[in-house]
Amino acid sequence: MARQKGIIKLKGTIGDITFYKTQDGHLAREKGGIDASRIKNDPAFQRTRENGSEFGRAGKAGKILRTALRALLLNSADGRMVSRLTQKMVQVIQADLISVRGLRNVIDGEAELLAGFEFNIRGKLGTSLFAPFVGVIDRVTGNITVDLASFIPANMIAAPSGTTHFKIISAGAEVDFEAETFVEAHSETAILPWDTTATAVISQTNAVTPASTKPLFLALGVEFYQEVNGQMYPLKNGAFNPLALVQVSGL
Repeated sequence: MARQKGIIKLKGTIGDITFYKTQDGHLAREKGGIDASRIKNDPAFQRTRENGSEFGRAGKAGKILRTALRALLLNSADGRMVSRLTQKMVQVIQADLISVRGLRNVIDGEAELLAGFEFNIRGKLGTSLFAPFVGVIDRVTGNITVDLASFIPANMIAAPSGTTHFKIISAGAEVDFEAETFVEAHSETAILPWDTTATAVISQTNAVTPASTKPLFLALGVEFYQEVNGQMYPLKNGAFNPLALVQVSGL
């Protein structure tokens, strides 16, 4: 892989060189690789097929989780979140100690490895929200809750420059990775001033299926706003809004 440096950027294929654009800029690479039919059938590529199968399963698992949390992710995700989540899902699948290689899956893996996953590396929850919170997944009742005691926003939230207001958001999700279905509920506070006035106690309950046997997730985040002439605008289009998985119950 090489980087294009000229004034005129190329896209397409010339001879054996393919020119293309990525988030890292305009790149070029030489065509090549092993014939697809050989990878599909040659016994020498058995490990490759197994890895490919599990990587594909990780991609699908990441997609259904992202879809379940879409209402929050619309304003709280970085450009590489999809690939980062897929990589994490691969780790979850590789933790499956029951299934044979190539057939390992999220259900028999360790979904708890997703706890702490940050959906926005430009604004992480761990370096933005310092107010203590308690997240609880009650599998029996189906209530996925988060509670924050009263806190002073200016002291306990590290907000980007230009912030005048904020909102606490959360979501509970029940995900069936095999059927590719989910149940989701989310909550949000009113838009609150980012100042030295203590907030009220914040308590959010997101209800999913009682007594579920599927993996359950609690996501918590912050959205930042700027007030201009009495109107609230998402700060920098939500570029620095943090959102993370703070509790995971894989069962």
